[in-house]
Amino acid sequence: MQYSKLGRTGLDVSRVCLGTMTWGSQNSEAEAHAQMDYALERGVNFWDTAELYASPPTAETQGSTERYIGTWLAKSGKRDKIVLASKVAGRGAAFGGLDWLRADKATPRQTKAQIAEAVAGSLKRLQTDYLDLYQLHWPDRPIRTFGGMTFKDYEQDYESFRSILEALDAEVKAGRIRAVGVSNEFPWGVMRFLEESSRHDLPRMASIQNAYHLANRVFEFGLAEIALREDVGLLAYSPLGQGVLTGKYLGGALPAGTRKALYNRMQRYDGPGAEPAVRAYVELARAQGWDPAQLALKFCDSRAFVTSTIIGATSMAQLKTDIDAFDLTWTAELDKAVDAIHVQHPNPCP
Repeated sequence: MQYSKLGRTGLDVSRVCLGTMTWGSQNSEAEAHAQMDYALERGVNFWDTAELYASPPTAETQGSTERYIGTWLAKSGKRDKIVLASKVAGRGAAFGGLDWLRADKATPRQTKAQIAEAVAGSLKRLQTDYLDLYQLHWPDRPIRTFGGMTFKDYEQDYESFRSILEALDAEVKAGRIRAVGVSNEFPWGVMRFLEESSRHDLPRMASIQNAYHLANRVFEFGLAEIALREDVGLLAYSPLGQGVLTGKYLGGALPAGTRKALYNRMQRYDGPGAEPAVRAYVELARAQGWDPAQLALKFCDSRAFVTSTIIGATSMAQLKTDIDAFDLTWTAELDKAVDAIHVQHPNPCP
Protein backbone atom coordinates (compact mmCIF):
# COMPACT_ATOMS: atom_id res chain seq x y z
CA MET A 1 0.00 0.00 0.00
CA GLN A 2 1.21 3.48 -0.88
CA TYR A 3 0.53 6.55 1.27
CA SER A 4 0.16 10.31 0.70
CA LYS A 5 0.35 13.37 2.90
CA LEU A 6 -3.07 14.83 3.68
CA GLY A 7 -2.62 18.44 2.65
CA ARG A 8 -0.22 20.19 5.03
CA THR A 9 -1.45 18.31 8.10
CA GLY A 10 1.42 15.86 8.37
CA LEU A 11 -1.04 12.96 8.38
CA ASP A 12 -0.18 9.97 6.17
CA VAL A 13 -3.22 8.46 4.47
CA SER A 14 -3.44 5.37 2.28
CA ARG A 15 -3.95 5.92 -1.44
CA VAL A 16 -7.09 3.85 -0.94
CA CYS A 17 -9.78 5.37 1.27
CA LEU A 18 -12.48 3.03 2.57
CA GLY A 19 -15.87 4.47 1.67
CA THR A 20 -18.73 3.46 3.95
CA MET A 21 -21.99 4.98 2.72
CA THR A 22 -23.66 1.63 1.98
CA TRP A 23 -23.26 0.43 5.56
CA GLY A 24 -26.70 0.52 7.10
CA SER A 25 -28.57 0.43 3.80
CA GLN A 26 -26.99 -2.28 1.63
CA ASN A 27 -24.59 -3.73 4.21
CA SER A 28 -25.21 -5.11 7.68
CA GLU A 29 -23.13 -4.30 10.75
CA ALA A 30 -21.36 -7.67 10.52
CA GLU A 31 -20.49 -7.05 6.87
CA ALA A 32 -19.19 -3.58 7.71
CA HIS A 33 -16.97 -5.03 10.45
CA ALA A 34 -15.60 -7.63 8.03
CA GLN A 35 -14.78 -4.90 5.49
CA MET A 36 -12.95 -2.87 8.12
CA ASP A 37 -10.95 -5.90 9.24
CA TYR A 38 -9.91 -6.74 5.69
CA ALA A 39 -9.13 -3.17 4.63
CA LEU A 40 -6.87 -2.62 7.62
CA GLU A 41 -5.07 -5.91 6.92
CA ARG A 42 -4.37 -4.59 3.40
CA GLY A 43 -2.90 -1.36 4.74
CA VAL A 44 -5.94 0.88 4.23
CA ASN A 45 -5.74 3.32 7.15
CA PHE A 46 -8.08 6.05 5.82
CA TRP A 47 -11.86 5.71 6.30
CA ASP A 48 -14.55 8.16 5.24
CA THR A 49 -18.07 8.52 6.61
CA ALA A 50 -20.65 11.27 7.26
CA GLU A 51 -23.31 12.14 9.80
CA LEU A 52 -25.89 11.64 7.04
CA TYR A 53 -24.96 8.06 6.07
CA ALA A 54 -26.26 5.46 5.27
CA SER A 55 -27.04 6.52 1.71
CA PRO A 56 -29.55 7.31 0.34
CA PRO A 57 -30.30 9.54 3.33
CA THR A 58 -33.39 8.81 5.38
CA ALA A 59 -34.42 9.62 8.93
CA GLU A 60 -34.49 5.89 9.70
CA THR A 61 -30.94 5.08 8.59
CA GLN A 62 -29.20 8.37 9.47
CA GLY A 63 -26.13 7.73 11.63
CA SER A 64 -26.11 3.98 11.06
CA THR A 65 -22.77 4.00 9.29
CA GLU A 66 -21.03 5.91 12.07
CA ARG A 67 -22.57 3.58 14.65
CA TYR A 68 -21.19 0.53 12.81
CA ILE A 69 -17.73 2.08 12.77
CA GLY A 70 -18.11 2.94 16.44
CA THR A 71 -18.89 -0.60 17.48
CA TRP A 72 -15.90 -1.85 15.46
CA LEU A 73 -13.60 0.69 17.10
CA ALA A 74 -14.88 -0.28 20.54
CA LYS A 75 -14.42 -3.98 19.80
CA SER A 76 -11.05 -3.76 18.08
CA GLY A 77 -9.35 -1.04 20.11
CA LYS A 78 -7.62 0.13 16.91
CA ARG A 79 -8.61 3.78 16.84
CA ASP A 80 -4.96 4.81 16.69
CA LYS A 81 -4.47 2.81 13.48
CA ILE A 82 -7.12 4.77 11.56
CA VAL A 83 -7.27 8.21 9.98
CA LEU A 84 -10.99 8.77 10.40
CA ALA A 85 -12.96 11.32 8.38
CA SER A 86 -16.58 12.43 8.68
CA LYS A 87 -18.72 15.28 7.37
CA VAL A 88 -21.30 17.82 8.46
CA ALA A 89 -24.30 18.30 6.18
CA GLY A 90 -24.87 21.63 4.47
CA ARG A 91 -27.91 22.88 2.62
CA GLY A 92 -30.29 19.94 2.30
CA ALA A 93 -32.37 21.08 -0.64
CA ALA A 94 -31.04 18.26 -2.80
CA PHE A 95 -32.60 15.78 -0.40
CA GLY A 96 -35.84 17.53 0.43
CA GLY A 97 -34.63 19.72 3.28
CA LEU A 98 -33.39 17.10 5.81
CA ASP A 99 -35.51 18.69 8.52
CA TRP A 100 -35.11 15.50 10.57
CA LEU A 101 -31.34 15.85 10.93
CA ARG A 102 -31.13 18.53 13.63
CA ALA A 103 -32.72 18.38 17.07
CA ASP A 104 -34.66 21.60 16.45
CA LYS A 105 -35.75 20.46 12.94
CA ALA A 106 -33.89 23.36 11.35
CA THR A 107 -32.68 23.12 7.78
CA PRO A 108 -29.02 22.07 7.94
CA ARG A 109 -26.70 25.07 7.79
CA GLN A 110 -23.04 25.42 8.67
CA THR A 111 -23.55 27.67 11.69
CA LYS A 112 -21.39 27.39 14.79
CA ALA A 113 -24.26 25.81 16.74
CA GLN A 114 -25.07 23.26 14.05
CA ILE A 115 -21.43 22.32 13.50
CA ALA A 116 -21.01 21.81 17.24
CA GLU A 117 -24.15 19.64 17.35
CA ALA A 118 -23.02 17.62 14.34
CA VAL A 119 -19.50 17.01 15.69
CA ALA A 120 -20.89 15.90 19.06
CA GLY A 121 -23.32 13.52 17.40
CA SER A 122 -20.67 11.97 15.17
CA LEU A 123 -18.23 11.47 18.05
CA LYS A 124 -20.90 9.78 20.14
CA ARG A 125 -21.90 7.39 17.37
CA LEU A 126 -18.28 6.68 16.44
CA GLN A 127 -17.34 6.08 20.09
CA THR A 128 -14.26 8.26 19.79
CA ASP A 129 -13.22 11.62 21.19
CA TYR A 130 -11.72 13.08 18.01
CA LEU A 131 -11.95 13.06 14.22
CA ASP A 132 -8.82 13.27 12.09
CA LEU A 133 -10.59 15.04 9.20
CA TYR A 134 -13.90 16.89 9.33
CA GLN A 135 -15.44 17.98 6.04
CA LEU A 136 -18.23 20.27 4.88
CA HIS A 137 -20.43 17.78 3.00
CA TRP A 138 -21.77 20.51 0.69
CA PRO A 139 -21.28 24.27 0.57
CA ASP A 140 -23.58 26.34 2.73
CA ARG A 141 -24.23 28.38 -0.37
CA PRO A 142 -27.49 27.36 -2.15
CA ILE A 143 -25.73 26.25 -5.33
CA ARG A 144 -26.76 23.47 -7.69
CA THR A 145 -24.33 20.92 -6.27
CA PHE A 146 -25.63 18.04 -8.37
CA GLY A 147 -26.74 20.20 -11.28
CA GLY A 148 -24.12 19.09 -13.75
CA MET A 149 -21.80 21.55 -15.47
CA THR A 150 -24.17 24.50 -15.72
CA PHE A 151 -24.10 27.51 -13.40
CA LYS A 152 -26.94 29.74 -12.25
CA ASP A 153 -26.52 32.54 -9.76
CA TYR A 154 -28.03 32.07 -6.32
CA GLU A 155 -29.25 34.21 -3.43
CA GLN A 156 -26.36 35.60 -1.39
CA ASP A 157 -27.72 34.00 1.76
CA TYR A 158 -25.03 31.81 3.28
CA GLU A 159 -22.76 31.57 6.28
CA SER A 160 -19.57 33.49 5.59
CA PHE A 161 -16.38 31.57 4.88
CA ARG A 162 -14.76 33.15 7.93
CA SER A 163 -17.62 32.25 10.29
CA ILE A 164 -17.56 28.62 9.13
CA LEU A 165 -13.81 28.44 9.68
CA GLU A 166 -14.20 30.05 13.11
CA ALA A 167 -16.78 27.40 14.03
CA LEU A 168 -14.40 24.66 12.89
CA ASP A 169 -11.54 26.36 14.73
CA ALA A 170 -13.46 26.06 17.99
CA GLU A 171 -13.67 22.30 17.45
CA VAL A 172 -9.95 22.09 16.59
CA LYS A 173 -8.97 24.03 19.72
CA ALA A 174 -11.19 21.76 21.81
CA GLY A 175 -9.35 18.72 20.40
CA ARG A 176 -12.44 17.25 18.77
CA ILE A 177 -11.16 17.54 15.18
CA ARG A 178 -7.60 17.64 13.83
CA ALA A 179 -8.00 18.83 10.23
CA VAL A 180 -10.71 20.20 7.96
CA GLY A 181 -11.77 19.76 4.36
CA VAL A 182 -14.49 20.53 1.83
CA SER A 183 -16.69 18.34 -0.32
CA ASN A 184 -18.75 19.00 -3.46
CA GLU A 185 -17.01 22.37 -3.63
CA PHE A 186 -16.10 24.70 -6.50
CA PRO A 187 -12.88 26.62 -7.25
CA TRP A 188 -14.18 29.94 -5.92
CA GLY A 189 -15.23 28.35 -2.62
CA VAL A 190 -11.92 26.57 -2.11
CA MET A 191 -9.91 29.73 -2.74
CA ARG A 192 -12.13 31.83 -0.46
CA PHE A 193 -11.61 29.35 2.37
CA LEU A 194 -7.85 29.40 1.80
CA GLU A 195 -7.83 33.20 1.76
CA GLU A 196 -9.77 33.48 5.01
CA SER A 197 -7.63 30.88 6.78
CA SER A 198 -4.46 32.73 5.77
CA ARG A 199 -5.81 36.17 6.64
CA HIS A 200 -7.21 35.25 10.05
CA ASP A 201 -4.97 32.34 11.15
CA LEU A 202 -7.83 29.85 10.96
CA PRO A 203 -7.77 26.11 10.05
CA ARG A 204 -6.62 25.48 6.49
CA MET A 205 -8.57 23.18 4.18
CA ALA A 206 -6.56 20.00 3.69
CA SER A 207 -8.62 18.24 1.04
CA ILE A 208 -11.41 18.45 -1.51
CA GLN A 209 -13.77 15.47 -1.68
CA ASN A 210 -15.48 15.70 -5.07
CA ALA A 211 -16.79 13.27 -7.66
CA TYR A 212 -14.12 12.27 -10.16
CA HIS A 213 -13.95 9.38 -12.59
CA LEU A 214 -13.28 8.44 -16.20
CA ALA A 215 -16.66 9.76 -17.33
CA ASN A 216 -16.54 12.91 -15.20
CA ARG A 217 -13.26 14.83 -15.32
CA VAL A 218 -14.66 18.30 -14.58
CA PHE A 219 -12.37 18.51 -11.52
CA GLU A 220 -9.50 19.01 -13.96
CA PHE A 221 -10.97 22.25 -15.37
CA GLY A 222 -10.22 24.45 -12.34
CA LEU A 223 -9.77 22.52 -9.14
CA ALA A 224 -6.86 20.29 -10.18
CA GLU A 225 -4.42 23.19 -10.34
CA ILE A 226 -5.61 24.46 -6.97
CA ALA A 227 -5.18 20.98 -5.51
CA LEU A 228 -1.57 20.82 -6.70
CA ARG A 229 -0.44 24.39 -6.08
CA GLU A 230 -2.19 24.84 -2.74
CA ASP A 231 -1.67 21.32 -1.30
CA VAL A 232 -5.41 20.64 -1.07
CA GLY A 233 -5.55 17.25 -2.74
CA LEU A 234 -8.57 15.50 -4.16
CA LEU A 235 -10.29 12.70 -2.29
CA ALA A 236 -11.97 11.22 -5.36
CA TYR A 237 -15.42 9.84 -4.66
CA SER A 238 -17.58 7.76 -7.01
CA PRO A 239 -14.49 6.60 -8.96
CA LEU A 240 -16.68 3.90 -10.51
CA GLY A 241 -19.60 6.25 -11.19
CA GLN A 242 -21.64 4.29 -8.62
CA GLY A 243 -20.86 1.12 -10.52
CA VAL A 244 -21.56 2.42 -14.02
CA LEU A 245 -17.91 2.07 -15.07
CA THR A 246 -17.89 -1.64 -14.22
CA GLY A 247 -20.09 -2.11 -17.28
CA LYS A 248 -22.83 -3.88 -15.35
CA TYR A 249 -25.54 -1.53 -16.64
CA LEU A 250 -24.54 -1.65 -20.31
CA GLY A 251 -27.29 -2.46 -22.76
CA GLY A 252 -29.98 -1.46 -20.30
CA ALA A 253 -29.08 -4.21 -17.81
CA LEU A 254 -30.40 -3.70 -14.30
CA PRO A 255 -28.92 -6.37 -12.00
CA ALA A 256 -30.93 -7.14 -8.89
CA GLY A 257 -29.58 -5.65 -5.69
CA THR A 258 -27.61 -2.86 -7.38
CA ARG A 259 -28.00 0.76 -6.30
CA LYS A 260 -29.70 1.64 -9.57
CA ALA A 261 -32.24 -1.14 -9.11
CA LEU A 262 -32.81 -0.39 -5.44
CA TYR A 263 -32.97 3.40 -5.38
CA ASN A 264 -33.30 4.78 -8.94
CA ARG A 265 -31.16 7.79 -8.02
CA MET A 266 -28.47 7.58 -10.71
CA GLN A 267 -29.85 9.74 -13.50
CA ARG A 268 -26.69 11.89 -13.56
CA TYR A 269 -24.82 8.84 -14.88
CA ASP A 270 -27.21 8.43 -17.81
CA GLY A 271 -26.29 11.55 -19.75
CA PRO A 272 -26.02 11.72 -23.55
CA GLY A 273 -23.01 9.71 -24.67
CA ALA A 274 -22.71 7.80 -21.41
CA GLU A 275 -23.34 4.36 -22.91
CA PRO A 276 -20.69 4.56 -25.70
CA ALA A 277 -18.18 6.15 -23.33
CA VAL A 278 -18.59 3.46 -20.69
CA ARG A 279 -18.46 0.74 -23.31
CA ALA A 280 -15.17 2.15 -24.66
CA TYR A 281 -13.58 2.19 -21.20
CA VAL A 282 -14.80 -1.35 -20.46
CA GLU A 283 -13.33 -2.59 -23.75
CA LEU A 284 -10.03 -0.84 -22.99
CA ALA A 285 -9.84 -2.53 -19.60
CA ARG A 286 -10.53 -5.97 -21.05
CA ALA A 287 -7.91 -5.45 -23.78
CA GLN A 288 -5.46 -4.72 -20.96
CA GLY A 289 -6.53 -7.88 -19.12
CA TRP A 290 -7.91 -5.83 -16.23
CA ASP A 291 -11.28 -5.80 -14.54
CA PRO A 292 -13.12 -2.63 -15.74
CA ALA A 293 -13.38 -1.48 -12.12
CA GLN A 294 -9.61 -1.69 -11.80
CA LEU A 295 -9.01 0.50 -14.84
CA ALA A 296 -11.32 3.15 -13.43
CA LEU A 297 -9.73 3.05 -9.98
CA LYS A 298 -6.14 3.04 -11.16
CA PHE A 299 -6.91 5.97 -13.46
CA CYS A 300 -7.85 8.05 -10.42
CA ASP A 301 -4.85 6.81 -8.46
CA SER A 302 -2.49 7.84 -11.27
CA ARG A 303 -3.50 11.53 -11.17
CA ALA A 304 -0.95 13.80 -9.47
CA PHE A 305 -3.66 15.91 -7.81
CA VAL A 306 -5.36 12.92 -6.13
CA THR A 307 -4.47 12.30 -2.48
CA SER A 308 -6.67 9.23 -2.09
CA THR A 309 -9.40 7.42 -4.01
CA ILE A 310 -12.54 6.50 -2.07
CA ILE A 311 -13.74 2.99 -2.81
CA GLY A 312 -17.07 1.49 -1.81
CA ALA A 313 -18.07 -2.15 -1.98
CA THR A 314 -21.13 -4.11 -1.00
CA SER A 315 -19.33 -7.48 -1.08
CA MET A 316 -15.94 -8.75 0.03
CA ALA A 317 -15.20 -9.88 -3.51
CA GLN A 318 -15.70 -6.33 -4.77
CA LEU A 319 -13.56 -4.95 -1.97
CA LYS A 320 -10.67 -7.28 -2.80
CA THR A 321 -10.86 -6.48 -6.51
CA ASP A 322 -10.92 -2.77 -5.77
CA ILE A 323 -7.91 -2.78 -3.43
CA ASP A 324 -5.96 -4.99 -5.85
CA ALA A 325 -6.34 -2.28 -8.50
CA PHE A 326 -3.90 -0.05 -6.65
CA ASP A 327 -1.09 -2.58 -7.10
CA LEU A 328 -1.37 -2.33 -10.90
CA THR A 329 0.96 -0.22 -13.03
CA TRP A 330 -0.39 2.70 -15.01
CA THR A 331 1.42 3.45 -18.27
CA ALA A 332 1.82 6.31 -20.72
CA GLU A 333 0.04 4.15 -23.30
CA LEU A 334 -2.98 3.85 -21.02
CA ASP A 335 -2.96 7.60 -20.56
CA LYS A 336 -3.10 8.10 -24.32
CA ALA A 337 -5.87 5.53 -24.74
CA VAL A 338 -7.99 7.06 -21.98
CA ASP A 339 -7.52 10.58 -23.30
CA ALA A 340 -8.51 9.45 -26.81
CA ILE A 341 -11.82 8.15 -25.44
CA HIS A 342 -12.27 11.30 -23.37
CA VAL A 343 -11.89 13.51 -26.45
CA GLN A 344 -14.66 11.57 -28.18
CA HIS A 345 -16.91 11.39 -25.11
CA PRO A 346 -16.09 14.29 -22.72
CA ASN A 347 -17.77 14.09 -19.32
CA PRO A 348 -21.04 12.32 -20.19
CA CYS A 349 -21.77 11.66 -16.49
CA PRO A 350 -21.23 14.99 -14.69
